[in-house]
Amino acid sequence: MTGTLITSEVDFQTDGKHAGYLRVPHSVHRSAYGWIPVPITVIRNGQGPTLVISAGVHGDEYEGQVVVANLARELAAQDIRGRLILLPMLNFPAGEVGQRVSPIDSGNLNRLFPGDPTGTPSAMIAHYHETVILPLCDYAVDLHSGGSSLLYPPTLLRGPAHSPEEKAGLVKLQEAFDLPFAWVFTSGGGPISRARTAMGAANRNGVINVMAELGGAGGITPDILRQTERGLRRILATLGMLPGYAPDAARGTRELNAQGSIYAYEPGLFEPCRGIADDVLKGEIVGWIHHPETPGRAPDEVTSPYNGIVLALRPIAQIRRGDALYQIAADAG
Repeated sequence: MTGTLITSEVDFQTDGKHAGYLRVPHSVHRSAYGWIPVPITVIRNGQGPTLVISAGVHGDEYEGQVVVANLARELAAQDIRGRLILLPMLNFPAGEVGQRVSPIDSGNLNRLFPGDPTGTPSAMIAHYHETVILPLCDYAVDLHSGGSSLLYPPTLLRGPAHSPEEKAGLVKLQEAFDLPFAWVFTSGGGPISRARTAMGAANRNGVINVMAELGGAGGITPDILRQTERGLRRILATLGMLPGYAPDAARGTRELNAQGSIYAYEPGLFEPCRGIADDVLKGEIVGWIHHPETPGRAPDEVTSPYNGIVLALRPIAQIRRGDALYQIAADAG
């Protein structure tokens, strides 16, 4: 027994398409016996692998929410072989208000795993995902974006493999997703199996899993939506779960390792002079921080401490000291 207090309206074990909510109990002044509705769709048809696709772990990351909701609406049981679990708004309270963290408990869901079965709502959701859903799964895909404060190109994220079998599974998912970039983690940040993220939760359950960063800037980019849905259908087909789908030719993926972020050391208005995928050299100017509130003050130069390319940038002009302005990556090698 997991000890969870969350109940599910859907059946994970029976063939067919089942849609409803995970009920997260939440007693408040306006609703003494209320619950938070986390939407879920389970599509099962015969034998095959189980794949969970989650989005909305951060509520202001919209691309994944839309694509997962589209798949839940469009796919029928007869289209699938195996079991597909779709979670378009895993952190529903954050998604409802379009914020990175939950307005109920300030929970950043992707920093709360393995959660707590009797904790705050966010901790309860993390615990349920780690102890109920992921143990059912062979594969997992967790969809993110830059949210309100960053912008990414379509980028797959995966950890270093710890066995030949895991490496083969990760490469299979990467090649099937076929996004323009893949950010391959190194061991520098410590074992992913100890991470308090959905990726760490999947690793602790032996689930072959990848993440993706898909746009951001507080909006939705139609081309990124198309690339994401194409990639997810290609993954389903590669796993033998979507037999009626014929994938098109692969476009290729550029593998990268993150070098680090460039931060603001002064508040002001940020003017970037590099865009996504632009080359960056160590020591060169990549932007300016303007100070219109101070007559005659010259802008501060922002220089790069890294060689590489721009993997993400801040699309918001107003900044404070400590804000990330760029993320720089270099070709994996």
